[in-house]
This record gives sequence, C-alpha cells and structure tokens, in this order.
Amino acid sequence: MQKLKKTYKFAIRTSLFITIILTLLLSVFLYVVGALGWFVIPFALLSYLVCFAIIQYRVERFIYRRVKKIYDDLTLLESTSLTKQPITTDMATLTKEIDKYAKDKKLEIETLKVREEYRKEFLGNVSHELKTPLFTVQGYILTLLDGAMKDKKILKKYLSRANKGVERLIYIVKDLDMITKLEAGDLRLNMEVFNIVEVVQSVFDMLEMKAAKKEITLMFDLNYDEPVLVKADKERIQQVVTNLMVNSIKYGREKGTTEVSIENLIKNKIIIRVTDNGEGIGEEHISRIFERFYRVDKSGSRKEGGSGLGLSIVKHIIEAHEEKIYIESELGVGSEFSFSLEKAE
Repeated sequence: MQKLKKTYKFAIRTSLFITIILTLLLSVFLYVVGALGWFVIPFALLSYLVCFAIIQYRVERFIYRRVKKIYDDLTLLESTSLTKQPITTDMATLTKEIDKYAKDKKLEIETLKVREEYRKEFLGNVSHELKTPLFTVQGYILTLLDGAMKDKKILKKYLSRANKGVERLIYIVKDLDMITKLEAGDLRLNMEVFNIVEVVQSVFDMLEMKAAKKEITLMFDLNYDEPVLVKADKERIQQVVTNLMVNSIKYGREKGTTEVSIENLIKNKIIIRVTDNGEGIGEEHISRIFERFYRVDKSGSRKEGGSGLGLSIVKHIIEAHEEKIYIESELGVGSEFSFSLEKAE
C-alpha cells in the first residue's frame, strides 16, 4: 500500500472562501433584522472548521482514488521514479511529476530509436564488409572446382587471390575483436615511457613505399633533435599513428604531403598532429567519422582497402588512455587529426 502525501491547500482556501461568504450573508441578514452581534465570530470559526473537514475528506477521497489509478498505471509501465514516492493529491505536484516522467520517457524512446538505427546500420555495414571478400573467395574456389584447377597457372593465381580475400576477412575480424575488447575494458594497456619521435619515424619508414605510390611526402614539421618522452602503451600508440597516417595517405592528394607535429599542450600534456592537404571531410560527416564502418564515400568502393574500422580503433585506444582526439577538416583543403598524450616525468 502506497503512502499518501496529503496536501491541505485546496481545503484551506476553499473553506476560507465559503466561510467568508456565509459570514457576510449572515451578517447582512442579522443587520437587516437588527440582531447583529458578537456571535457571528464563533459562527465563522465553526463554519470554517466544518467546511475544512468535509472538503478535505471528500476531495481527498475523490482525488486519491483517481490519482492512485494514475500511479498504478505508471507502475505497469515500470516507472520507478514515480512509484517510489508517496501519492500526492496536490495537482500542481502531480502535474510536475507526470510532466517529468513524460519527458524522461520521450528522451528514452528517442535514445532507443537512435540506437536501433545505429544497430541496423552497423549490421548492414558488417554484412557488406564481410560479403565482398566472402563472395570473392567463393567465386575463385567454385571456378577451380569447375575444372580450372587443372591449369596450374590459373590454380596458383586463383588460390593467391582467394588467400587475399581470406586475409581481408581475418583483418576485419581482428579489428572488430580489438574494438570489442577496448569497449569492454578487457584490453589491458602496457604503460611505459618512450620517445614518441622514434615511434612516428618508424611509422614513416614502414609507410614509405605506400606513400611513394602516390608521391606523397611524409615529414615532420621541424627537426626534433631532442627526444619527446611520453607515458603510454607504445604498441597501441604506434597503431594510432599508423592508422591516422594510412588514412591520410589513402585520401591524400597525389604529390601532396602528410606532416606530423608534436607540440606542448599544457604542463603535463603534449599534442600530436597529423595533417594532410588531401580531399578533406565535409562538415556533415565530422560527427560520425569515428563510427565503425562509417565511410565518407558512399559509393561503396573498396579500392583503397582497409577494414573501415581504423578511425574507430584510434578513438577507442586514445580514450582508453583517458586522452582526447580531435579533428579539423575542410573540403578541398585537407584534414588534421590530433590527440593528446601524457608527458613522462
């Protein structure tokens, strides 16, 4: 049985109003008949008490029954915010509670709709990403089974292409597994002190040939003769730098540049910037650029490869370090991705 939170405002005001009217009418009547006296005051007090008792009892029972039904109906909707509170017969309070409940539920419904849309889009993207290499592998295998395997040259070529499709599938699954672990907090970070300049240089060396195919120059903004020591997971931060630079090369302009700069942010933080003069990203895509499988290019082309998870992994790794990642971009001008790291003491 829920506790009743009583309110006497209505009974007090209504009783006072009725008492004043009755007292005035009685006073006028007695004045006319010439019998007006002091006993009008006790009459007023008695009238007030009687009116208050009757009105409070009747109104409380009348409203309580109907208001309790509202609370019971909300209980069926699993409303914990209202059902834990005493039932109030104050309409103003009840209206505020119901209004707050309605707003909370509306926000909850809108959030669920957004999540449902994201879920559908995510499943569609996963299906699309996996479908392409799967069908490719299946196509080569079926061709070989139909008799092409008798030709050794075709056999070797098709098996090689099928293997590339399998490698792409493994690449996507590994990236998905990493994101899942990062989100669940199962991927432990191996924190250590290292020179971020050396990490960036090693990524330059690793991607030199990839950049050369588009004649893109990989460079620092200046010579870093002194080491810049940071405290983080070296392997994961190298993965972040690699993913950002691969993305920069992928969408970079031919004969363009990819520049890395390292700057002091605040006393115990530095910021690493990866800047290019490539295609740039439209403003409408900025807010979603770190979503899994989200692609600015909706044509569905996969000519540049990749799992579509690179930037999502970058964001999760940086957030796992309790740091921030930023993006600035303009169509036709280029993009700049930057992230903060803690300095080593």
